[in-house]
Formats: sequence, structure tokens, C-alpha cells
Amino acid sequence: MAANRYHHPLDRFISGADKALRVIAGVASASRPTPAAHAADAALSESEQRHAAGLMRVNHVGEVCAQALYNSQARFAKSDAMKLQFEQAGREEEDHLAWTAQRLAELGSRTSLLNPLFYAGAYAVGTVAAYLGDAHSLGFVVETERQVEAHLASHLDRLPPQDAKSRAIVEQMRVDEVAHGAAAQALGAATTPLPVRVVMQGMAKLMTGSAYYI
Repeated sequence: MAANRYHHPLDRFISGADKALRVIAGVASASRPTPAAHAADAALSESEQRHAAGLMRVNHVGEVCAQALYNSQARFAKSDAMKLQFEQAGREEEDHLAWTAQRLAELGSRTSLLNPLFYAGAYAVGTVAAYLGDAHSLGFVVETERQVEAHLASHLDRLPPQDAKSRAIVEQMRVDEVAHGAAAQALGAATTPLPVRVVMQGMAKLMTGSAYYI
């Protein structure tokens, strides 16, 4: 009875709406302790603190989008195995959501006011990817994680050198994203067409440029 109830369309809708509201509101619980816990705290100037907060807000928005992508891909996956894969990846990504939100609070800042818009857009993209089939959906994950890994690597160069807490979080996120991309590749991901990759890069630039400030 419980299994049938879980698969009822109304229950899936309620579950999805609940996840979306929690992600947008910045409510997330990590299954792993934050990598910043053992990093030394350091004094930051006002401009350095503001800059670090802007970068971590961008990273938080990236995780909001990741949750939307995985939630939509899990919901519309063609097979139960793929559904479980996307759900598991989404749970692992929730650590990143919690870590970045916590670090933003420590920096005296907030999450992006544009989170609802970013979540809706990413959910729509994930839905389209899922309807193209599991191989294409996995290919989209591989390309997304590749771009995110490069983006996180650039943040390691841009964060204040003494901000060990933010840097520890970003480095662990980078390691996790590489692993997620490799897992999707191993499951039979199709190559994402060049035009789609270019569009993804353009959307990422729009997101990062606005989330840094708003």
C-alpha cells in the first residue's frame, strides 16, 4: 500500500513541491560535516568578506540548480535504476547546499533572491533532458559536472588566500562533482551536442554574473 501511495501522481507532486520549497528557502541538512569545520578561521577585510560571500552565493545557487536538475531527472527518468541514481546524486549534492548556506551566514551574507527563478529554469531543463532518454539525461549530467568543476576551480583561484573555510568547502565540492560526472559517464552517458554545451555555458555565465550580487 505504501509503495503504491508513493507512486501516486499527487504524492509525487507534493513530494516534489516540498523539496523545491526547502531548496529555495535554503533549508538543507548535510549528511557529512562541513569541510570548513577543521579549517582555520582568518580575518578578512570588508571587501574580501564581501567578495568571498559573492562567490559562495554563486556556489549556493549552483547547488539550487543541481537540486532542481536531479529532482526533475529522477521524476521523469525512463528506468527505476536511473531514478535511483539521480535521487542518490541529489542527496549527495544536498551536502553542498547546506555547506554553502552555512558559510554565507558565517560571512554575514544571504542566499540569492533569485533562487526561485533559477530553480524553475533548471527544473525545466532537467525535464527536457529526461524526456530525451536516460543516455542523454546522463550526458547532460556529465557536461554539467564538467562545467561546474571548472567553475569551482576558478573560485579556488579567486577566493581570498587566507579564507581557508570557504576554500575547504569549494575544494570538496569540486572533488564530489568530478565523481558524479564519472559515475554518470560509467552508466552510459551520451555525448552532449556542441550547441547544447554552448547554451549551457551561456546560461551559467548569466547565473553566476547575477547571483554574485543579488
